[in-house]
Amino acid sequence: MPRLPLAREAILTRGIRCPNDRRNKPCASPATRDRSVVDFMKLGDLYTRAIETGVAHDPRGKDAVAKELERTRKEFDALSPGDREFFDPETLKNPYPDSRILHGSLDHDVESILVGIDIDVAEILLAHTLRSSGTRIDAILSHHPSGRALADLFSVMKMQSDILNLYGVPINIAEDLMDARIKEIERKLMPINHARAVDAARLLDIPFICLHTPADNMVATYLQRLFDREKPYTLADVVDVLRAIPEYKAAGLNGAGPKIMLGAKTRKAGKVFVDMTGGTEGAREIFESLTAGGVSTIVAMHLSEEHRKEAEKHHLNVVIAGHISSDNLGLNLLLDEVLREQPVEIRECSGFRRFRRNEKRA
Repeated sequence: MPRLPLAREAILTRGIRCPNDRRNKPCASPATRDRSVVDFMKLGDLYTRAIETGVAHDPRGKDAVAKELERTRKEFDALSPGDREFFDPETLKNPYPDSRILHGSLDHDVESILVGIDIDVAEILLAHTLRSSGTRIDAILSHHPSGRALADLFSVMKMQSDILNLYGVPINIAEDLMDARIKEIERKLMPINHARAVDAARLLDIPFICLHTPADNMVATYLQRLFDREKPYTLADVVDVLRAIPEYKAAGLNGAGPKIMLGAKTRKAGKVFVDMTGGTEGAREIFESLTAGGVSTIVAMHLSEEHRKEAEKHHLNVVIAGHISSDNLGLNLLLDEVLREQPVEIRECSGFRRFRRNEKRA
């Protein structure tokens, strides 16, 4: 689907109908709509819908997510009053610690969002500059986490054990290997200045939200279902399937398209495992168990050199779909669902490009 300039979700020229207009007249443009009449998306609703959509597309399944939330509740109930002070109560209802409202009130009206893959101080200053020049920016949406969501990124990696178990890795092995990797990532996150971007948003009073794992769930589930359905015969076929997707085609035209990292075009793809959610790269020692479980090809966003060497040792094929392009696909799929009922204008920045798959708007 061709990309629209600024990817407007609600534009008068497209004849989109206002859900609160009984006469079924087209919605006015954002500049002319009466804000006292129109029922705008609330920041809290956007956040809640995104989390719910992420759960609905979680590779583990809803039941597994519910069990994890139940376990979190039991852990909270067992805490001492002193420890409860430092507990994040949001984890009792949101299973993804890397996705949070970082600044802003739940009832804040959202008509126009600046969306980027990475949002740092520069992008927040960009939002402030756009606002100062008369461009409406009600909130900023980042894919990658910031603030406490970044500090807690390691916590979401626990879900990888359950996903690996679905692809033939015994749960005891998956959890044992992932525990060490999770602690490694936690140590790497400890010295980072997590608060820089959040502080900038707070000082300029611009609502700021990040949605990481919900979007990654979308791309992982979408691609896994696609490969399960298409059953690519060779690695060249795997690449062709990816290139037919608008986000990957756009990346290819920009020199960052899907590539075969391990294997050759004529190698048989066999069983394909899409490894694209769960925080960040998992344990490199897991490749031996994946091979034993029958996986022949891994499709990933990215792979470190250490992980590549380990995958090669165990004769795995690896196709790198692309990091930013995969993040784009996941975020686009998530926005398609979250904004299905209420129109919001999307402005692109920081590597994000809007492609819509559902034209219908209520």
